[in-house]
Amino acid sequence: QVQLVESGGGLVQAGGSLRLSCAASGIIRSINNMGWYRQAPGKERDLVATITSGGSTNYVDSVKGRFTISRDNVEKMLYLQMNSLKPEDTAVYYCNAEVVSVGPARRNYWGQGTQVTVSS
Repeated sequence: QVQLVESGGGLVQAGGSLRLSCAASGIIRSINNMGWYRQAPGKERDLVATITSGGSTNYVDSVKGRFTISRDNVEKMLYLQMNSLKPEDTAVYYCNAEVVSVGPARRNYWGQGTQVTVSS
C-alpha cells in the first residue's frame, strides 16, 4: 500500500557532497515522523536524522553540522543533504516514514536503500 523509494546515492570523494531523496507513494492518509537510517557492512542499522511533520529535526552527533534533513509535505518527499562527507559515512542509507495508510494505525515503512560510498 505504501512505497518509499530512495535515490541520489553514489561514489564521492571525502569532503564532497550528496543529496539523497525519498519519494513516498501509495495509499497515504498522513505521514508523521520521517527519518534516514544507515547500515554499514557488519554493523546494525543506525539512526542518522529524523524530522517531524512540523519540521523539527534531530541528528546523530557524528553528522551534526554536516547533514541536513528536510521534507516537502505537499510532494511527500524526504531529503538528506550530506556535506563534508567522510569515509565513515559509507553505508546503505534507508528512508523511513511513519504512515497512516488504509487503517487507523500508524506504521513504519522502509525504502530499499541507496548506497553511499565515500573514498579517502
